[in-house]
Amino acid sequence: MPRRIGYYDLFAGPGKYDDGNPSTPILLARNCVKDSYLRERVWMVFNDKEYKEALEQNFTQEFPTGTFTQKVYFRDQEVGTCQGINTFLVTDTMENGKNECPAVLFIDPFGYKNIDTSIIAKFLSFWGNEAFIFINTKRINPAFENDKFDLILRELFPSSYKETKANIRLKRTVAERLQYIIDSLGREYQKLVPIKGREQVYYTAFKFQEEDSVATSHYILHITKSRRGFDLIKQVYTDFANVGTIFDGVNTYTFDPKLGSQNSSLDLFDTKSENIDVLKETLYLTFKDQTLTAIEIFESHQIKTLYSRNHYTEALRRLVNEGRVTSWYTDGKQHKVSVLLNEYCHVRF
Repeated sequence: MPRRIGYYDLFAGPGKYDDGNPSTPILLARNCVKDSYLRERVWMVFNDKEYKEALEQNFTQEFPTGTFTQKVYFRDQEVGTCQGINTFLVTDTMENGKNECPAVLFIDPFGYKNIDTSIIAKFLSFWGNEAFIFINTKRINPAFENDKFDLILRELFPSSYKETKANIRLKRTVAERLQYIIDSLGREYQKLVPIKGREQVYYTAFKFQEEDSVATSHYILHITKSRRGFDLIKQVYTDFANVGTIFDGVNTYTFDPKLGSQNSSLDLFDTKSENIDVLKETLYLTFKDQTLTAIEIFESHQIKTLYSRNHYTEALRRLVNEGRVTSWYTDGKQHKVSVLLNEYCHVRF
C-alpha cells in the first residue's frame, strides 16, 4: 500500500470560476476529504504562474492547513521553462520495488511553453502513474497551419509531427481531423512509454461540445498502462456522457453542456443500444465455439475497444436472451440475471 497518492495539476487556475463556482482543485479536494484513506494519503501539488495566490487563498479558505495529512503545495512556476518541474516529474520514487507515490498528472499542453511528450512519457513509466491531457481543439487544430507553433507541436509529437501534419490535411471533416490528432498523440505515448511484461499503454478520449454550438470545445485524453485503469475510466466516461455516440473510430464519449444532466435517451436513435448490438455480434464472432468465464471475455476483449463494462454485460445478456449462447454460475447462488462479469459466470458460445 503506497504511503502517498499524488495529484499534480500544473495549470490549476484560481480554484473558482468568475461566477463563484468551484473548479477542479476544490472539487477534487471536496471528494478526497470525504474519504479517510484519501484524506490521509493524497498529496496535492497545484501550480499556476498567474493564479497561485488566488488559488491558495480560495483553497485554504475551505480546507485550512491540516485538513489533509499530506501538505498541499502551491507553486507559480512557468511549465516548459522551469527545469525543476521536469526533474520533479521524472524523479523515480521506487522503494523496495514499489512506487512510493503513484500519481495522477493533469496537464494542458497549450497552457504552457514547450511541453515535451518524452517527459510525460517518463512520468508514466513509473508504476501507478496516470495522466489526463487537456486538448483545446481551438488551439491545436489551427496550430498545425501556423509555423509559430512548430516547436510546440514537434515536442508534442516527437516521432510523428510531419506525418500527422500531412495526414490531417487529407481528412474530410473537422471531426475526422480532430480524432486523427488525438489518435496520433495517443500513439506517441504507446511508442515512448517504457513497458514491461504484459504491460500496454492505453488511451481514451472524452469529448466536450461547445456551450453554444455543436462544435467540439476540447478533449480530455487519459493515458494509462493499467488494464484496470482503462476499464475504470471508460466506466466513468459512460456515466458522464450525455450524448449518444456510435463508436466508429471517429466519435467517442461526449458531453454536451447544453443538455446538462440529461442523457442520450433523448436522441432520435438509441445509439447506446446500437453500440451494444455491434458489440454483441463482434463477441459472437470472436468467441464462437468457445467456453469462457464472463470476466475472461471482458478482460481479453475490452483492451481493444472503447466499450465499458456496462456495454459488455448487456451484450452478453442479449446473446443469452436470443439463445445464441448459454450461461451458468458455479458459485452455488441463485442469480436474477443471466450474466455477471465475474469468475463464476460461464458463457458458452
